[in-house]
Amino acid sequence: MSVTTSYPFHNALSPVISTLFTGSALLLKPSEQTAFSSSYFTSIARNALSACSHSPNLIQSVVCWPQTANHLTSHPGISHITFIGSSSVAHTVCASAAKALTPVCVELGGKDPAVIFDSLTRSELEKKVLPILMKGIFTSAGQNCIGIERIIACPRSYNLLIPLLEKRIRNLRLGPSLPSSTNGTSCLTTDVGPLISSSRFPQLQSLISSALTQGAHLHCGGKPYSHPSHPSGHYFTPTFLSGITPTMPIAQTELFAPICLLMLASSPADAIAKANSTPYALGASVFGSPSDPDLEQCVEQIDAGMVSVNDFGTYYATGLPFGGVKGSGYGRFGGEEGLRGICNLKSVCRDRMWAGWMGAGTRIPGVLRYGSERMEGQEVLGQERKVRFLEGMMELGYAEGWGRRARGLWKMWRSG
Repeated sequence: MSVTTSYPFHNALSPVISTLFTGSALLLKPSEQTAFSSSYFTSIARNALSACSHSPNLIQSVVCWPQTANHLTSHPGISHITFIGSSSVAHTVCASAAKALTPVCVELGGKDPAVIFDSLTRSELEKKVLPILMKGIFTSAGQNCIGIERIIACPRSYNLLIPLLEKRIRNLRLGPSLPSSTNGTSCLTTDVGPLISSSRFPQLQSLISSALTQGAHLHCGGKPYSHPSHPSGHYFTPTFLSGITPTMPIAQTELFAPICLLMLASSPADAIAKANSTPYALGASVFGSPSDPDLEQCVEQIDAGMVSVNDFGTYYATGLPFGGVKGSGYGRFGGEEGLRGICNLKSVCRDRMWAGWMGAGTRIPGVLRYGSERMEGQEVLGQERKVRFLEGMMELGYAEGWGRRARGLWKMWRSG
């Protein structure tokens, strides 16, 4: 199991629980950026095993650089790999796992859309949809694989959303996610926390600049922020861009940052096409009146592994199987399907006990037994009987209509 930088507690403990429930042991390889916290979270699970009189060695945490992890992912002693991370690293992991034919479940993030239809009233848009959009975009400072990365709105909703989003985003407060013991700064006054690293800031600024040269409009943000009390924090100002089109690199790249992108759709069909215009297909949100036929059509036609209707990420909270399609990976974890995914299925067939009591069981009919007719010196006649018996068996099992099936049964009786 390889864990990404986002949600290291959940992404570590969730597979630990699932793996233990299948009766297996787990080897956890955390991101080098979450080495300390992941090791601490692993110790919680190991102590829980000890407290329940189980061996803590069922869970092992291996902290190493990516190039060293190749030894783990290609090792024949590993029965299954769940990888959560970037597409580029996933290719390396899957190629390495292929050496030992180890099955892999990959979750590679997304460019999740929120599609908004004009069947919503202004009041519904402002009071119900807007808070959901803000949560979907800015939770964990945008460092969320199922976070809303694109808002795709039909004309009326698009025009209403611009001033509503700009006002909300401008007022977001940057600060630490935890209270400070030195200056008394409280996390209660913080809306958006820092990013895990500033290494991607140049890329984010480049994508924003490129979008502006292609006609996008920057309403606020767009640059790093130096916090007066926390100058070493990796803060990026909450950003709002409208006029985004699918051809812009910023509309095709997973940002993983506090950036809101607003796209105009000329019609419901155009909205669906724009939602499906990226290589990713992890999650999606669709907003509209419950009686709007376009709502259900969008749910059916949108490329995604998971969809929330008039909400964000609800499939996650309800324990449904989690995963995407296309460039967002394959396989599922979570839910019954996810548990089955880390099991080796075995098909076993045997006669039921009551069949034995009734004298029934699995045995080869005499006419089909190998060598039986040859011993009787009736090879030609025996072959004809076999053919008629098999014809009757096929008709009994697959013929249309009870009459043809009854004829098949008659053939079997006469030939047997």
